[in-house]
Amino acid sequence: MMKIWNMVLILSTFLLCILGTSLTRSGIVSSVHAFAQSPIAPYFTGFLLLLLGLSLYLLLTRLESLKSENRLDAVLSRESSFMFNNLILLATGFAILWGTLFPVISEALTKEKRSVGAPFFNKINIPVGLFLLFLTGVGPLLAWRKTSFQSLRKNFTIPTLLALAAGGLFLLFGMRNFYSTVCLILCVFVMCTILSEFHRGANARRKQGESYFESLWILTFRNTRRYGGYIVHVGMVFLFVGLAGAGFNQDVLKEMVPGDSLNIGQYTINLEQIKSSDNPNYRAATGLMTVYKDGQLLDTILPETRFYKASEQSTTEVALRSSLKEDLYVVFSGMQQNNSKPVFRAYLFPLVSWIWIGGAVFVLGTVICLIPSKQGKLEGKATAKIAAEELAKA
Repeated sequence: MMKIWNMVLILSTFLLCILGTSLTRSGIVSSVHAFAQSPIAPYFTGFLLLLLGLSLYLLLTRLESLKSENRLDAVLSRESSFMFNNLILLATGFAILWGTLFPVISEALTKEKRSVGAPFFNKINIPVGLFLLFLTGVGPLLAWRKTSFQSLRKNFTIPTLLALAAGGLFLLFGMRNFYSTVCLILCVFVMCTILSEFHRGANARRKQGESYFESLWILTFRNTRRYGGYIVHVGMVFLFVGLAGAGFNQDVLKEMVPGDSLNIGQYTINLEQIKSSDNPNYRAATGLMTVYKDGQLLDTILPETRFYKASEQSTTEVALRSSLKEDLYVVFSGMQQNNSKPVFRAYLFPLVSWIWIGGAVFVLGTVICLIPSKQGKLEGKATAKIAAEELAKA
């Protein structure tokens, strides 16, 4: 099913990559990403039109081969979850494209420059992202063709209750950002649905006398596409956990002299001294700072500002303290012009490390999907158990 969908999405992705490259190289769109301008835009435009024509030709001449072999039988089915996923991705792709090109279109029609900022993209894409996260958890538990309400109640009751309980704990601990809290609740829901799939399969195999972890290992490599896909979903959960932390970001800007302190979250940052250095390449000023958390010394950090003599440009060397819970950034912003006081800015970004963890798990799941499944039939009661569960879903 949905072969045409897949081909259109693949071709559109490539064409939009070329379009994005053209926009950044030509300077048509004013943006920090428009890092260079050159007369190469006409070549990109011609290349893009050539690819568009070739893509349409290949698609139209192969429509017969791309016809769906099955029909969508019910809204409550795994097929429908794929369809909703495609629709949502297309909607958000169009929204991003429209927001990117709107200043160009507006200027061409009204002769006025208008910009589209982060609030527009956040307003559109945050709810879309949360819905995609929800589908990540719902999809694996839906049966092919049609899912009964009895199956829905059986598969979703425990994950839903655990997610709601987690939401109550989040509110109890003072999490009041709506989107971030909803995101974390959905992360718990999706993780519970994925773990339940692994648990049911492992329990079915344990009837053959295997240990629980041995069953999980064999189960995964008996069907690498299915269970590798679940691991990819786990990576997406970790990614969304990291994104949810953005709702609790903090930053503080303060003028400081040696002996002053700066408070952010549970951290207290003391400025001990300012060190100056000079070499043929640049002049530097470094802040020697101690970091305390709840009164306990954690670390010594060295944020730095540099002035490069040849280019006559200033840069900053950020001091970073990272953990699974949060990242603490401290920037030596420079000196105030009027009184030459050093200015420091501290940022506290919760859960950022989980984005990197999610990326690693995503790669792991993809690698497992690429490994050929071990052939062979499950025997005895394990086979009967798995077959019974599949029938129960339907």
